[in-house]
Amino acid sequence: MKAIIADKDGKLHLKNVNIPTIKEDELLIKIIASGFNPIDYQMLENELERKLMHSPILGREFSGIIAGVGINVRDFKVGDAVFSGSGSMGSNGTYAEYIAIRESIVVHKPKFLSFAQAAGISSAGLTALQSFNRMKLQKNDSVLITGAAGGVGAMLVKILLANQFTNFIVTAGNDESISSLKEIGVKDSQIVNYKTDDVAIFALAKNNQQKFDFIVDLVGNKIGEIAAKLLKSNGTFLDVTALSTEESRETLFNKGAVIMNISNYTYSVEKDYGYYKNGLSELVRLIENKAITPPNIEIIGELNVETVSKAHEILSSNKTKGKKLIMRVSI
Repeated sequence: MKAIIADKDGKLHLKNVNIPTIKEDELLIKIIASGFNPIDYQMLENELERKLMHSPILGREFSGIIAGVGINVRDFKVGDAVFSGSGSMGSNGTYAEYIAIRESIVVHKPKFLSFAQAAGISSAGLTALQSFNRMKLQKNDSVLITGAAGGVGAMLVKILLANQFTNFIVTAGNDESISSLKEIGVKDSQIVNYKTDDVAIFALAKNNQQKFDFIVDLVGNKIGEIAAKLLKSNGTFLDVTALSTEESRETLFNKGAVIMNISNYTYSVEKDYGYYKNGLSELVRLIENKAITPPNIEIIGELNVETVSKAHEILSSNKTKGKKLIMRVSI
């Protein structure tokens, strides 16, 4: 099969490798579409993220068609359309034509979702759903979400609105991102443009000069430092990026903050595979019931190095413009 391989220096190459073999409880899946996520390029640049690499083939979510089943598989058959957030639980990453993966983290793709839409749900959707569930928001709580137009942010906003929670402020950095947020129901009065506005001043102004009960940081680094200062004493800071700085950590410590590190990876370590299947099933239910809409996707190319490099550049520069980036792998 063809696959994008990352060498020890982080350079990408298109190579032919063996199709993976399946174990008794696994599915062999022909990948139709693969989604891109910040962790993909961060694995090439960040030592912490690099430790999560289990294969030189990157990519952590996909949709496809089952090409083979293990002898103990009961809920799937060859030809079924499926999708999953494979994380580090498959034979390889999803920048490839095939993957072998345990059936316990795979769900059937409903007909109302295209393969491209399904490929963009898993990582962002599970992260957003985990963030929402762990916050346990009360009616009067206030939330600031940095980088809300990205995949996780947009899905989290949709989940908040589906649960009639509107007391949140978001940051975005360009007209396209702001427009995408408005399309899913965010009001002008809830948006801070971090490129033109002083985030600290404008976020407080939009929150009645009150600091926030919850911060969901989807950007990290300098924006994370600003966001940390906007948190109430003893507030809760959700770190989704692992890009905190010494300054932001010191600020949060001095505030007595509760820090929630949001990670889908931990559930694979604990072999809690129900987290993945149950979460994806819940997201499908929300979409089917029109409580939330599927991700706004952009197919940016086929399975090649140019497509991957382009996607990584867009993600690293925060220029997704409210769209989930998808690679078409097979037809």
